Amino acid sequence: MLAAIGHLLPIAVAAAVSSVPIMATIVLLLSPNRGRTALPFLIGWVSGLLLVVSLCTLSAQLIPAPKLGLRPNTAIGLWESAIGIALIVLAIVSWRRARRSTRTELPAWLRSVDRIGPWQAVGLALVLNIRPKAILLAIAAGLAIRGEDLDLGASAISIGVYAAIAASTVAVPIIVTLIAPHRMEPRLLIWQDWLVRNSGVVTSLIVLLIGVVVLGSGLSRF
Repeated sequence: MLAAIGHLLPIAVAAAVSSVPIMATIVLLLSPNRGRTALPFLIGWVSGLLLVVSLCTLSAQLIPAPKLGLRPNTAIGLWESAIGIALIVLAIVSWRRARRSTRTELPAWLRSVDRIGPWQAVGLALVLNIRPKAILLAIAAGLAIRGEDLDLGASAISIGVYAAIAASTVAVPIIVTLIAPHRMEPRLLIWQDWLVRNSGVVTSLIVLLIGVVVLGSGLSRF
């Protein structure tokens, strides 16, 4: 199980630093409705993470198990290599777009987030878990768990560790802001401004590194 968690850590960090859910969280926390929407958004985000990664892990079980005493099945390596390449391509495309962008304000859809209600916040969080990058990272996580051939209990613990790390950058600002809103508001404004200007390039570089890690993991299974 520790080996699986070791493979999951960089993937979970990449999911945690994804700019879109972080910016959505900040917008919600700066809105007058944060008391009604922040916790539902967090519940939806964590539930979505657990659901998507669990489904990807279950789907990965369809890959044939390696025979006793042999190296892990090359099919897992092929899938991991494909996901690693896809992440690298996605990172390059995102980086090129970010370099051409001169955006100094939030996208229109994010600016409207401060007007949503509790159930809409849950729905938004769930939808954010099915973005292309989120799906690729979830598949990579599922393959990492499958590659270690864990039992049900160990797989559940590994998924929980992944979700806890991936959700931390949403959970911590929400909890701290609800406890000390006046202290956090200036920081949230600073973070929002920084993310609008820099998140695209930073996230692309992180996804690129994770793609290389996943690709390397896949190649090592041959």
